[in-house]
Amino acid sequence: MTCAGVELGGTKCVALLARGPDEVLNRETVPTTSPEETLDALAAILARWQFDALGVASFGPVDLDKSSATYGHITSTPKPGWAGTDVLGRLRAAATVPAAFDTDVNGAALAEMRWGSGRGFMDFAYITVGTGVGVGLVVNGLPTRGFAHSELGHIRPVRIPGDDWPGACSFHGDCVEGLASGTALKARLGSRHVGDIAPDDPVFETVAFALAQLCHAIVCAACPQRIAIGGGVTDRQPHLVERVQRMLVESLGSYMRLPREDYVVAPELGAQAGPMGSIALAMDAASAR
Repeated sequence: MTCAGVELGGTKCVALLARGPDEVLNRETVPTTSPEETLDALAAILARWQFDALGVASFGPVDLDKSSATYGHITSTPKPGWAGTDVLGRLRAAATVPAAFDTDVNGAALAEMRWGSGRGFMDFAYITVGTGVGVGLVVNGLPTRGFAHSELGHIRPVRIPGDDWPGACSFHGDCVEGLASGTALKARLGSRHVGDIAPDDPVFETVAFALAQLCHAIVCAACPQRIAIGGGVTDRQPHLVERVQRMLVESLGSYMRLPREDYVVAPELGAQAGPMGSIALAMDAASAR
């Protein structure tokens, strides 16, 4: 089965034609500009390809309620011009095949469960730490659903002692995204560049602590079998993953015991977890038909 996938990101979009991570037939990148320009370019790519199913994994927030008139739309995103955009409708018009739509982090979680660090698990969490902080949370084999998709990156964590920096989230200030994202790091460092900061700089303690508090909440709420942390921040600062694991164990104390020593890990698919998430969605759409 040949699948097409589109991962919509805040700065770029990736279109894939693939049968899996080891058989990528085509890959094209489109900059994320206006909705019209970006989606027209992606639809033109899809129109040139032949495939059996389509998966779209998008930045959000998005409407995932299939009974809603705005299913497949981006909703209240702070990205200028994109609020209310019908992403799925515009892209699925390129081909009459089964199609699936979800958040980019849910897609990445499903990809890791199919091909990476979540193999063999029905309950798994994927955290991405980049421009923002997002969480793909899968319970009993399915991404969580309610009146909306979860926004765990915006929970307000316990603060590391002595840190009173107000945070960088335009909505919540010192939520996890406001403390641990790449955007937050840049704002906190000011004139210093993150690439020049040593791994033992105190700023990384604050990042790891906030992420450990996020993991603490995820463990207490959903008990996933494993948590993977990817994204640009941890890709460039891999020492953070081990710190988060250590701080998580300390935070949980003796109340909850993690099911394995390598509980918090880097994604096995690395930077391909996001793009391959759209392919995983397409495969799920084809199998559900």
